[in-house]
Amino acid sequence: MSLLDHQIELLSPAKTAEIGREAILHGADAVYIGGPAFGARHNASNPIEDISSLVEFAHKFRSRIFVTINTILHDAELEAARKQIWQLYDAGVDALIIQDMGLLEMDLPPIQLHASTQCDIRTVEKAKFLGASGFSQLVLARELTIEQIRKIRAEVDTPLEYFIHGALCVAFSGQCYISHADTGRSANRGDCSQACRLPYTLSDSKGRVVAYEKHLLSMKDNDQSANLEALVDAGIRSFKIEGRYKDMGYVKNITAHYRLLLDEILERRPELSRASSGHTRVLFTPDVDKTFHRGHTDYFANGRQDEIGAFDSPKYVGVELGIVSRLGTDHFDLVTNAPMANGDGLNYMNKREVVGVQANVVKKLGDSTEGELWRVFPNEQMRELPGLKAGASVMRNRDHHWEASLQKKSSERKVALQLALSEDGDGLRLTLRDEDGITSSTHAAMALQPAQHADQAEAALHASLGKLGNTMFEVDSIALSLSQPWFVPSSAINALRRDAIAAHEAARLAAWQRPERKTPDEPPAVYPDTQLSYLANVYNEKARAFYTKHGVQMIAAAYEAHEEAGEVPLMITKHCLRFSFNLCPKQAKGVQGVQGQVRAEPMTLVSGDERYTLRFDCKPCEMHVVGAMKPGILASPPPSNVPYSPLTFHRQRPRA
Repeated sequence: MSLLDHQIELLSPAKTAEIGREAILHGADAVYIGGPAFGARHNASNPIEDISSLVEFAHKFRSRIFVTINTILHDAELEAARKQIWQLYDAGVDALIIQDMGLLEMDLPPIQLHASTQCDIRTVEKAKFLGASGFSQLVLARELTIEQIRKIRAEVDTPLEYFIHGALCVAFSGQCYISHADTGRSANRGDCSQACRLPYTLSDSKGRVVAYEKHLLSMKDNDQSANLEALVDAGIRSFKIEGRYKDMGYVKNITAHYRLLLDEILERRPELSRASSGHTRVLFTPDVDKTFHRGHTDYFANGRQDEIGAFDSPKYVGVELGIVSRLGTDHFDLVTNAPMANGDGLNYMNKREVVGVQANVVKKLGDSTEGELWRVFPNEQMRELPGLKAGASVMRNRDHHWEASLQKKSSERKVALQLALSEDGDGLRLTLRDEDGITSSTHAAMALQPAQHADQAEAALHASLGKLGNTMFEVDSIALSLSQPWFVPSSAINALRRDAIAAHEAARLAAWQRPERKTPDEPPAVYPDTQLSYLANVYNEKARAFYTKHGVQMIAAAYEAHEEAGEVPLMITKHCLRFSFNLCPKQAKGVQGVQGQVRAEPMTLVSGDERYTLRFDCKPCEMHVVGAMKPGILASPPPSNVPYSPLTFHRQRPRA
């Protein structure tokens, strides 16, 4: 089935199947994970066998597993992608998250298709079209406001998904080509070089420097914690956490954080329910500031905001900890607002750079009116810590004690179970019924002897049946339907309980119904436009055939086809540097003496040897980063069966 309108889904990322299992235990109703190939995070791939085991684990809790095949595919890759999709279907995967429309023209199994955020779904028309073309879930653009989401939901009956947490790509997803233009590494093929995290210098049309060596295309991290109920009311039903590169601690922490927030909403809103089974008990206190982030923003959810950028650093600086009070030859003293531990990770700013410090040993010296006083003996030599001085503000980006709590069992998830024990011929029968209405029954032959002490015998049966321990179940009720009190050896009733639990887990798996593929409309829906530029990312003949079938008359090849020789927008973004530096004509409107004097003239962005022109489209309020593909890349063969090409360009631009 697809999500029903009353169901709320928390969708978590998984770099590995092990992380996926923990996501489910920490409250995920669904998990998305990369398959062996063709995912937009090429370093986050997983073998079919691992995905199959994750599917089985997830389905016990009625959680769904989605696999990302969200790169654009060369013609030479289509057959390999088709075979992989059939393998994923045979492994029990519930849905594929895709970008390439060519897949819809292939012989695929009846597996659900979800439209990736890289499909750039920003309009009612685009959402309607994709729903009519066979997609069962739509991942909306991160840049949409809550009001825009509401308008889409009013006219679209396909379940809507929206990113609520994690790293933000500055460009509209699927509309960024800087990486390929400069390095040959295509973001749309899973190997972005992260040019947005590099430092840039911004100049105006007269060559005056507006900002020098700032991370001007680096966004703070998405955090919709305060907007969840508004998003529910606007029509979002799948709440997605970014992070298929993130580690176990991040997934545990952020999943648990949103599980608690959503559960609070569900508790108040009985007309809504979670999309999977069970109850999650979080055994630690989630804290979004304790795991990697670049600061927090709700981006454009409530309209354009000031300070959505992480201009100072793309790194994780952590939480403010304290102030340096004095320096020693092999240590420094800190006045802190919280306790410390050996192994804490610290940092401070020196000019425009973040300097990291590993706290090898810490000793508490006492307390003061300003806070706790700690002596820190760093791993580094004191002379290797530039700019550290008394009065410097210190942040903590690795809280050793807190992280230790995540390295052990930090959550459990249980499905409520009713147990009924009755007589059955030559023994006893244990019937189980869970919160989803699934029942199973297990018989055990045994000699029944009247109990000498009825109350004790009954209490012993209750106690033995209730020992569900480390299973996925918790007791809702226990009923004894016996003609008289019987004495049953604890070993016998324990064995019956274990067999019954195993049988019920198997029954839950057998009862799972995989959601069915949505049937496309006939005749085929008409695409909103009759012409497509390179921005449509059409990279194979199947995709071309798809759009032709849906009424498109002129179709340009994807940027990766190396047919765009001149300058074009390499990035289209809602982030506007004119606005960030108070140079926006709309900001000047109504300001006496300024109105009419500020125009959205082009600006220049420079990083090392790379130079781009910024053009501003004020009607939709967008910024275009314009440039050309490097000649060597343009002359090279387009990438086909490898994740990027050519080899000579791999290291020209380092990862940020």
